[in-house]
Amino acid sequence: MKYGMRLYVAIGVLSITIIPSARAQWAVYDGANHVQNVLIAARTLQQIDNQITSLANQAQMLVNQGRNLASLPLSTLSTLQSTISQTTALLAQAQNIAYSVQSVEQQYQQAYTSVSSGMSDSALFSQAQTRWQNSVGGFEDALKLQARVVGNIPTDSSAMTQLVSASQTSTGALQAAQAGNQLLALQSRQLSDIQVTCPPEM
Repeated sequence: MKYGMRLYVAIGVLSITIIPSARAQWAVYDGANHVQNVLIAARTLQQIDNQITSLANQAQMLVNQGRNLASLPLSTLSTLQSTISQTTALLAQAQNIAYSVQSVEQQYQQAYTSVSSGMSDSALFSQAQTRWQNSVGGFEDALKLQARVVGNIPTDSSAMTQLVSASQTSTGALQAAQAGNQLLALQSRQLSDIQVTCPPEM
């Protein structure tokens, strides 16, 4: 009986000594360490956020560069070339008028400076008839060219409207520059039309 009581007491002592030992192994909260860990995590998140912002800026820069390099989908070059070809064809069909300096000088010498007091009536009549034909032919050619220019007005107006709209809605520098170049080409062709329809008075 005494042996049993001793064992019971020993077990009780052992249990008493074990329980406090187990409680001593629990984790102890360190407030300063926790704050430090939170600050490190916040800095890491800030760095990640900065990297994401940088990548987004680089992506937007690439998009802008792509827009600046985008070509204008509108071209009026073929229309301008066709109009110039038609005007050139009319000039090539001009009656009794030469469009080179040498030919003009030669024809002028023959028709306008070869009059002399000793010429016969038939010769004078022939020269007068040549001058009249030149005048009538020049007037007809001028009317044809003016009609051609007037006929170009609707086409020019449409092209100008399209080019101005394309310039205003351009997505990049290249498109705006191309629209501006085409507008300048249209203006140059119009100036050429004005020059060929306004010959010097004779």
